[in-house]
Amino acid sequence: MVHTKYLPNKSLHRMAKTLRIFTAGELKSLSIKTMDYVRIKNNEELPDISKHKPFKCVVVIEQEIAPDWQVEVSNWLCSSGCMYMMAWGQDCSSWDDSVDQANIMQFQGEEIPDDSVVFTTWHEDEPLSEVFWFAKHTAHHESHDLKNTVVLHISVTEKSHQFKAEYANA
Repeated sequence: MVHTKYLPNKSLHRMAKTLRIFTAGELKSLSIKTMDYVRIKNNEELPDISKHKPFKCVVVIEQEIAPDWQVEVSNWLCSSGCMYMMAWGQDCSSWDDSVDQANIMQFQGEEIPDDSVVFTTWHEDEPLSEVFWFAKHTAHHESHDLKNTVVLHISVTEKSHQFKAEYANA
């Protein structure tokens, strides 16, 4: 309990009256959401991103890629803990299908449990800034609290600072 009669001014007095004590569960739900930038090139070895599990992933495709490598990346995303994938860029609609297929293959064609369904969207005619806004404010999973976002940039060009700034401003 905050004893407001001992506070030196009215502003502090008002702030103390609105002070709220949070439970551990409430604090956990208030924890900071993170964004990590990962750049890969066509046919490059895929890094371990499972530390972000469960996470949302914005796949930014700015390089032409081989279909078999797209399948490999889709499988890697699903096995690494991606629960919501948003694709933007070159041939982004194919990523919706390839990640859906990878999710189905994880369960060998059997019914996928609700907590294991990977949601997928593609954003063909939208600016990347709107995809970042969607990822940050709208994309959610019914079974997981997705605090971490991975921006997976498939490109020969590094844009870490640019994408981090755009995501922060979304």
